[in-house]
Order: sequence, then structure tokens, then C-alpha cells
Amino acid sequence: MRILVDTNILFSALLFPNSIPARALLHIAHRNTCVLCDWTIAEFRRITAAKRPDLCADAEELLLSLPTEIVVAPQMPSPLIADPKDAPILNAAILAEVEYIISGDKHFLQLQMEQPKVLTAAEYLRRFLAED
Repeated sequence: MRILVDTNILFSALLFPNSIPARALLHIAHRNTCVLCDWTIAEFRRITAAKRPDLCADAEELLLSLPTEIVVAPQMPSPLIADPKDAPILNAAILAEVEYIISGDKHFLQLQMEQPKVLTAAEYLRRFLAED
């Protein structure tokens, strides 16, 4: 499966390496195609630098250690999502034809799309960890 991971999952995994988002991220990266978009990577770096500058090196290490496919996020409006800052990520997910977006963002969680479907990290683990 192709699964796009949102910024909040990356940041939570960085802050809390034993958390549900971290476990989901590792499972995705090792059992599926983990997709990140350039917008998410830039946002992850920006948030880390602003909120936890002491973890910038760890953030880079995390990005480098994950087997990922990186896609471009078209920066155009999307009528499908309420927050315009999330539009590039949704656009990337649609164009990359991912099956799932893993996110804790309420704007993504409110989407009612056939594909990509949106799951929280906990929902992802409940659904796909049992299949292993």
C-alpha cells in the first residue's frame, strides 16, 4: 500500500519515540510505501526548528532513516479541505494515488473520501497490525 504520512505524525514520532504515531510510522515505513511530500518535510523542519530546535539533528536523522517516496505537493487551493494550509498535502496524496493518509489533523479526519481514506495512527495500527 502507498500511505502518505502527515506532519503531525512525524513530529509526534520525533518527540515520543515509543508513541502510537512512532509505532505506526515504523510499521508503514517497513511494510508499505511510506510517502512524504515536500510540503510535509518543509513543515516538519520548520515546526521542529520553532518548537524543539534541540531536536533538529534528530529530525534530519529520522527523515534520512525512513525508507520513503518523496512527492511534490502542488500548492493550489482545494475545495475538498477546510484549511488551505492542508491543501498541498491533500493534493500530493491524490496525485500520488495513495490509499491512505495517516494524520491527527482534524481537517483531514473530517474528509469523507473514497481514496485516499484518512486514518489516525491508532486506527492504522488497529486495522493493519492485526494482519501481520
